Amino acid sequence: MKPLRSLLDKAHPMFDKGSKLEKLYPLYELVDTFLYTPGEVTKGASHVRDGIDLKRTMITVAVALSPAIFFALYNTGLQANLAIEKMGLTEISGWRGAVIGMTGLGFDSTNIFANLLHGLLYFLPIFIVTQVAGGIFEVIFAIVRKHEVNEGFLVSGLLFPLTLPPTIPLWQVAVGIAFGVVFAKEIFGGTGKNFLNVALTARAFLFFAYPAQISGDAVWTAADGYTGATILSLGATGGVEAVTAAYSWLDAFIGFIPGSMGETSVLACLFGAVVLIASGIGSWRIMLGMLAGGLFASLLLYVIGSDTNPMFSLSPAWHLVAGSFAFGLVFMVTDPVSAAMTRTGMLVYGGLVGVMAIIVRSINPAYPEGVMLAILFGNVFAPLIDYYVVKGNIKRREIRSGVAA
Repeated sequence: MKPLRSLLDKAHPMFDKGSKLEKLYPLYELVDTFLYTPGEVTKGASHVRDGIDLKRTMITVAVALSPAIFFALYNTGLQANLAIEKMGLTEISGWRGAVIGMTGLGFDSTNIFANLLHGLLYFLPIFIVTQVAGGIFEVIFAIVRKHEVNEGFLVSGLLFPLTLPPTIPLWQVAVGIAFGVVFAKEIFGGTGKNFLNVALTARAFLFFAYPAQISGDAVWTAADGYTGATILSLGATGGVEAVTAAYSWLDAFIGFIPGSMGETSVLACLFGAVVLIASGIGSWRIMLGMLAGGLFASLLLYVIGSDTNPMFSLSPAWHLVAGSFAFGLVFMVTDPVSAAMTRTGMLVYGGLVGVMAIIVRSINPAYPEGVMLAILFGNVFAPLIDYYVVKGNIKRREIRSGVAA
């Protein structure tokens, strides 16, 4: 790697202050700090030395996401190949069909490589468009503000594609991530200053702006002309009987079901949870709070029951493996920037999101998946939760010290 380091060092003066390429320094800094640890240290006399920085934090989250990404490729291809087999097709039109035809793998749902390849041909374009479109706005704002390009977009750029259906038009992917980067983060000052989760804001924009391409049964299976109902859509129309007739709980836990590309596997999310908790990057308090809130709300609705709402018949066990509950619990609600900061606040914040997620998905038929809206709702209330937690701590200290009247 010495030649690369030498090349970057030689290019550095071209981007220094006063040089012709001064305005493009954020681009140079982006490449340099992505490949190597920055050599700068805090100039003040007193500071904390730590081996982890923003780049390593984001890379750790990316590692935690790796099983979900791998399973997104496999399950997307699996669902597409199963649909093609059910329709009795031996080939499909378009560039994906041409690529698969050249490999000779075909559309065999029992072949792991055929599934991975087919899934990759759906995921990769969405991922590339997300990185390019979002990255452009990241760089523009960095150049205008004359600061570095933060690595925060690395995670947002991974999370956003995983929340989307495989058949979404690529231009909508570009519009969605651009909206999320600009209106959820950059207008508030950039990484660390946003109060809304960037990836979820981008997805929420698409959900309300282009509902036909982000909701409904037909969009979750990557095969034209085929409808693959999700657990939540089946639960909303036929209750637990319809769900169990179509899928087993184990299949839902592993992730062999239609859904957003990276949100179907609870097993993959559990791996991510272990990595995030062990590294101290993801808060176990927030995860525990959301899990407890979701279990409480789903159990309450299950016990109450309903003659008119089939969703009430889904047990807490089904709610945990349905939709994006597990994915949101591990990777979305734990976003340290938009979540609560205090320890007690983390539990309250997580519990609020868990309760709201089950209520929205069960009671409002217009939104069969409530996790996205619940987390954004929690983001808005996180500062207020922390405020009252801190205020309560101050009052208790005043009482203990005798300061309070």
